[in-house]
Order: sequence, then structure tokens, then C-alpha cells
Amino acid sequence: MYKKEELVENQFTWPICKDLLFLVLEDRVSDVFVCELVWERLFYTKELSIDHWAFSALTPSYWSEKFEKAPQIISERPASVHLTRSIPKEYKQGLKNFLNFKGYKINELYPRRTRRATAVNWLIYWAIENDCFSKESGLMPSTCSPPVNPVKGHFGDPEIK
Repeated sequence: MYKKEELVENQFTWPICKDLLFLVLEDRVSDVFVCELVWERLFYTKELSIDHWAFSALTPSYWSEKFEKAPQIISERPASVHLTRSIPKEYKQGLKNFLNFKGYKINELYPRRTRRATAVNWLIYWAIENDCFSKESGLMPSTCSPPVNPVKGHFGDPEIK
């Protein structure tokens, strides 16, 4: 059995860095990708045979008791609310304080975008708390243009509920 600290250092596909977080805020990666960033850090594991993510022994009980299967954080409001509530008060202003993000304009506010901002805020909290925020961009995912319809998202993203 691995220690959580060892997994924090070695497990994750994409290191958390400012450039990656801005790709999420700018809608240049899919909602599915954003969820996977969070799921990995909640220690959900991908079950290839049935193509879904399930909790592991390392998944915090706050998550595994409510979501046996990794929740759709962007498309489903209850999962996004749960993510928001899991951010300690001292980290609630991460977007502003850490990224100097000014927020979206009124005409840019959609549930998808606010939920993506919540995911970024949680990732900031997680990376700081686990002392694994990458100062260099390094490995970065392939990017895409923001979706034509920002309400619906990218091709292949789950429907917003």
C-alpha cells in the first residue's frame, strides 16, 4: 500500500501550474479534462473495463460517501456545490489572490464557467495544501478553441444539468 504523500508526488498526469489553470478558466480544455484533474486529486481511479472513475481507499470519506463514482463536477450542480463546500474558508479567494483573476463579465456567466472557476479554486487550494504547485508549465495538454456555444461546452462534454 502506498502512502498518500508518495501518491501526491508521483500519481498525477498533469502538474498544477498557473498556465494550466488559466486554460481551464479560458475554456481551452474540455469539461471532461477539468473533472479528471479534480478526480485524480480526490484519488478516484479510472476503471478501464467500464470506463468510469471509482473511489479508492485514499478518496476522502467526504467524497466517497456521497459519490461512489466520480461526480461530474462541471455538468452537475450538486457535485459543484460539494466541491465548493470542500474548500476551506482561507482558500475561498484563491482565484483573486493567487491568480489575480478578475472574474468573468456579466455576459460571460454561465453555470459551466462558474463551475470551472470553482474547480480551479479547488485545484489551487489542493496544490497549495499539498505543496505541489508547479512553478514551471512543463507538460501541458493539447488545447482547443473555446466552444462555439459556451452554455453547452465542448464536443463530448456531458450535458449541463
